[in-house]
Amino acid sequence: MAPAARLIAAAVLAAVVGSPVPALAFQPADGPDPLDRVFARLYNFDFAGGLAILDEMERAEPQNPLVPSTRAAAFLFMELDRMKILETRFFMSDDNMVDGSSRKVPDPAVRVRLFASLDRARTLARARLAALPDDVEGLFALCMSASVETDYTALVERRTWKSTKLASAVIEPARKLLARTPPFYDVYVNFGALEYIMGELPFFVRWFVHIDGVKGNKRQGIDQLKLAAYHGRYYAPFARILLVVVSLREKKLADAEELLAGLVRDFPENQVFRDELANVRQRARRAKH
Repeated sequence: MAPAARLIAAAVLAAVVGSPVPALAFQPADGPDPLDRVFARLYNFDFAGGLAILDEMERAEPQNPLVPSTRAAAFLFMELDRMKILETRFFMSDDNMVDGSSRKVPDPAVRVRLFASLDRARTLARARLAALPDDVEGLFALCMSASVETDYTALVERRTWKSTKLASAVIEPARKLLARTPPFYDVYVNFGALEYIMGELPFFVRWFVHIDGVKGNKRQGIDQLKLAAYHGRYYAPFARILLVVVSLREKKLADAEELLAGLVRDFPENQVFRDELANVRQRARRAKH
């Protein structure tokens, strides 16, 4: 994640600049929140374990929109893992972000389950918001759903242009969550990414791509991504994953190594993190000679 994007994530990774976030620990809030356990499983790439916890949550809270929205995120990460998109080498080549560039195709069964989960999440979220417009779970579910659909469209289906149109659905619920005291920091991943992407696009492209409330201030977008990495609850590790790739693209191997070492410490079951850390350390050794 996007998780986290979300991981939008590809455009952010392409050119983010500035000091990296130091290695941080994954520190879920105190209390037996099963959603914290779900995200811990997802960041360990234990998708079956995360989905099993979500099944338990759904039996206990059938009207909670965060259950299907998080389930959709789990299906997204399953596809990203299967298609090797979560490996940093994917983002090191801009050619991988060209529409239709993938040699692998989306799993149609997973796609059906993902979009069914998105439909369920949005139905439950809108029902809650109709009764209570500032309901946090409803707003966060809408944000997560919009992000998952955007990332799936851009990264799995490689329909980059369409994904820019979908991204605008994040704005309204994200703005309400950021207006809280304290703000809902996880949303900075989404909002900051949109802000940065609009600033990165060439002027003639921005002329055709307009997202209400997003000015294209790259510096502001970067700062918001850092806030997610420092203070986010569910998406802080995803923000750190983004910064690993940024560090590698900027040839800041020491920064990438520090971030990866923290991710390996926090999610020891994740083989991808361990492999990436080993690769970075090997590159660092070669660079010294």
